[in-house]
Amino acid sequence: MASSTGVVIAALIANGSIAIMKFVGFLLTGSPSMLSETYHSISDTGNQVFLLIGIRYSKRDTSREHPFGYGKAQFFYAFLVSVLLFGIAGWESLNHGIHAIQTAGHTEAGKFTVPVVGAEVETFWLNVVVLSLAIVFELWALGKANAELRSQMDQFGWGSLREAFDKTSDVTTLTAFTEDAIALAGAAIALVGVALTRYTGNGIYDAVSAAIIGVLLMGFAIALAWENKRLLLGESLPSDVERELQNVVSSHPAVVHVDSFRSVFFGPQNAMVAVEISVDADLAAEEIDDAIHEIETKLGEADSRVSTIYIEPTQ
Repeated sequence: MASSTGVVIAALIANGSIAIMKFVGFLLTGSPSMLSETYHSISDTGNQVFLLIGIRYSKRDTSREHPFGYGKAQFFYAFLVSVLLFGIAGWESLNHGIHAIQTAGHTEAGKFTVPVVGAEVETFWLNVVVLSLAIVFELWALGKANAELRSQMDQFGWGSLREAFDKTSDVTTLTAFTEDAIALAGAAIALVGVALTRYTGNGIYDAVSAAIIGVLLMGFAIALAWENKRLLLGESLPSDVERELQNVVSSHPAVVHVDSFRSVFFGPQNAMVAVEISVDADLAAEEIDDAIHEIETKLGEADSRVSTIYIEPTQ
């Protein structure tokens, strides 16, 4: 949890700073792709606030209404991030880009100048400076998120980022990583767009860049919403993990047969396991209790995500 919080705070600092720089850049240059990137960074900054709210809410103590705690609050707020903020920012960026494409023509885009401390500086170079700084900030934030995600990959034996996306329950880190990666790509696309517009004199390149950024945002909004849906609906541990845990149960000398085995995530890196077992008919009640305690201990050791265990024995 602490690692996830650090990732989100790093992204919040980076995106908040970048949003201000891009907005100032847009005011000075009027670049369509710079405005799209401003929407993007404002969205990302709001995203981090939502994720921090989710982290804080998930730490609330259990109650009668929520006997398994509030861990799923992170799933909910991450879903809001993908649907509301990513979607809205993506649509606004795409809409602005389409409008810019419709009105674009052969202009002197990028060749206007603005006064800076008594000198004249081309708006193109202002865009370059702002976007270059944005890339530096995003690389720093992405490095933080990537380190945490790679740590989870090593811990759980995931072989690729695709597998990590499919199996992780830490949607906070997943969302931050995705945001930072998209933000880095968006800044690079905007930089290409303003550069092509500057050197061709045709504003269509800047406008198309704005539209591409919008499509990128909306596409990943859908992807993130889909990943959060599986956890909101109560996804189980991965099948290979369940098989391993079931083997832990069935290998105990007191267990004759595993009648049922179920698991579900109720928070990031927190899963519940419910098992029904048939035990040796000759065992006394005290021996069954000892066996259950041993099985619970082994399940927790086998996978750190298993925090709540229910075992129902029958003879």
